Amino acid sequence: MSAFHSGFKIGVLGGGQLGRMMIQSAIDFNFNVHVLDPDANAPCKDIATSFTQGALTDYDTVYTFGKDKDLITIEIENVNTAALYQLQSEGKKVYPQPQVIELIKDKVKQKKFYVEQGIPTAEFTETADRAAVAAQKASLPFVNKLATEGYDGRGVQVIRTEADLEKAFDKHGFVEQLIDFDKEIAVIAARNEAGEITTYPTVEMVFHPEHNLVEYLFSPATISAAIEEKAQNIAREVIEKLDMVGLLAIEMFVTQEGGVLVNEVAPRTHNSGHQSIEGNTTSQFEQHLRAILNLPLGATDIIRPTAMVNLLGEAGFTGDALYEGMDTILATAGVHIHLYGKKVTKPFRKMGHVTIADSNIEGLKEKVNFVKAQLKIKA
Repeated sequence: MSAFHSGFKIGVLGGGQLGRMMIQSAIDFNFNVHVLDPDANAPCKDIATSFTQGALTDYDTVYTFGKDKDLITIEIENVNTAALYQLQSEGKKVYPQPQVIELIKDKVKQKKFYVEQGIPTAEFTETADRAAVAAQKASLPFVNKLATEGYDGRGVQVIRTEADLEKAFDKHGFVEQLIDFDKEIAVIAARNEAGEITTYPTVEMVFHPEHNLVEYLFSPATISAAIEEKAQNIAREVIEKLDMVGLLAIEMFVTQEGGVLVNEVAPRTHNSGHQSIEGNTTSQFEQHLRAILNLPLGATDIIRPTAMVNLLGEAGFTGDALYEGMDTILATAGVHIHLYGKKVTKPFRKMGHVTIADSNIEGLKEKVNFVKAQLKIKA
């Protein structure tokens, strides 16, 4: 059955903002998107073809949800892959494939994959618990990461001194060489079932100094042609060696010596591609749909320079969201607001993002600082 048939059902595990923006693209194609999420008020709830409340990690819940779908995809990695393997064995298309999700959602397996495949990454040592992290003190400073359950800055600790070792995770993970990087960049890659691959021009990310999540980014990245070529080649190599169908976000470090190292990847649409909605010929959300449905992949050209600013809940505020400065921001040329349908704000919760377009990077930087200063989310 064609994806354009009125009876074709796409099932999505996860109903957050990524799913919401995916559905907004799917509406253009009249695709039917059905969503499973544990939150009764998930951002996808009111715009999905149907919404089911349930645990993404429960075998029976995921299996039952997927049984009547023609294709199952994800917007978050923490899902029950055993149920997806079973659905796949029964003839359901599952993209990205269960084995890819299983590998990527465990960061230790991720790191081992890079080493086995000759993909450049920072040196690391697997650790079982806090004591094992402390045993690596001769290698300080380093980064301690959880193998699983880390996202949006959680599950990562920078350990600079022996006094910091008390912050180490008392769970399975690894310690990784602390890279003295020049920039943090990302490339979004897509691959369909036919093996067609396309990538987006590299973006440059700036992370929040305390919470280790993307605060804003610029597209295109201010990097040399040589670095751009390295990043693009690595992105293609990773998605091809994973044999993955779908969309893959590859976050990388540019070292002071001009090298490019893979930090980590996500097998789904990603914060580092949000600017593509206004900034590129094909958005990452449309590209994800094209890839998993084995349609021709869209062009990824940059229409004009763009920046993306995450709208985070202000520190010290929890409750019904109030947006201060919205009129001022909307009166600014080149600004486009995306709110995620979350009624309640919490400190540093992602409530939306702003895409900013300008004719040059300097103009973008001025507008990024203006948006950050003027738009506040309180309760």
